[in-house]
Amino acid sequence: MGEKATIIVHSGDMDKLYSALIVANGALAMGMEASLYFTFWGLLRLKKGGLEKGPLSKMHLLGLGKRMIKGRMDKTNVASLERLVADFKELGGKIIACEMTMEIMGIAPKDLDEGIIDAYGAVGTYIQEARDSSITLFI
Repeated sequence: MGEKATIIVHSGDMDKLYSALIVANGALAMGMEASLYFTFWGLLRLKKGGLEKGPLSKMHLLGLGKRMIKGRMDKTNVASLERLVADFKELGGKIIACEMTMEIMGIAPKDLDEGIIDAYGAVGTYIQEARDSSITLFI
């Protein structure tokens, strides 16, 4: 088992995506490998222009809660999701898109932001990543 973190990104909620990226970037910054396996609603965030579109998991309030949280994040200089993804890629992180979810939801590779995706894979791809990891999370 290596010094690696593998995270299933199942949720497309903004706060949960932040959590996944912050943990993954932290692992990379500590010298570990990290991979993010995007599936179901998490995969929707990989669509072109979709990264910032997710709602909050709680207190979304038709978008008002999200605007309030984003305002507070801006005041405290929290990086945007785009910045966190760019940092993740720059530090060597791996992003995997779930092929089964793509089929179920009618998503083609051309619909996704292909510049950040390293691989397309099914459950076996995730299992291999997890098998080689000392940390696995489901967010």
